[in-house]
Amino acid sequence: MAFSTAISRPLQLATRALQWCSAVIVLGLTAYFINTGPRGEHIIYQEVIAVLSVVFFLPAFISPFLPTTLSKFVLIIDVIFSYLWLTSFIFAAQDYNWHLCYFHAPPGVSCSIKYANEAFIFLAFIFTFFGVFLEIAALWAYRKGNTAGPIHEKHGAGAGGRAPLDAPAEPVAPAGTV
Repeated sequence: MAFSTAISRPLQLATRALQWCSAVIVLGLTAYFINTGPRGEHIIYQEVIAVLSVVFFLPAFISPFLPTTLSKFVLIIDVIFSYLWLTSFIFAAQDYNWHLCYFHAPPGVSCSIKYANEAFIFLAFIFTFFGVFLEIAALWAYRKGNTAGPIHEKHGAGAGGRAPLDAPAEPVAPAGTV
């Protein structure tokens, strides 16, 4: 079964919706962390990436319907933000998994909320990562479906014995008469 735009559009929209929702949840959780107490540079980094993602992921909802104009822009955004989200996930894993998470920034917040933030950071990363490949596949499927196939022309005498339309204008003398 070939990958077509009919298959790629729903997959892209579902991935984009999950990607955007994960970024919004991370935005809310890290805003809660910032409001709760002392904050570290990792929390500020996570908040900045979440805010930028919520804004920059919006064109990705339109890209399945305008693949020629937005796909390259959205692809660049996905590649950049996949690395930013991966870095954010590494920071969260270092903060909450290496030591006692209860005492890391912000201290006093339950570990389950911190682990939830870490999980949604990972989901934002993985859906952004999958978005890169879906965007490439959708662009490939769009180009494959909208390019004309090879044009085959008949050369030589056709069914009626006549010369092709691009033949020389002067008639050729029959063989044996000179």
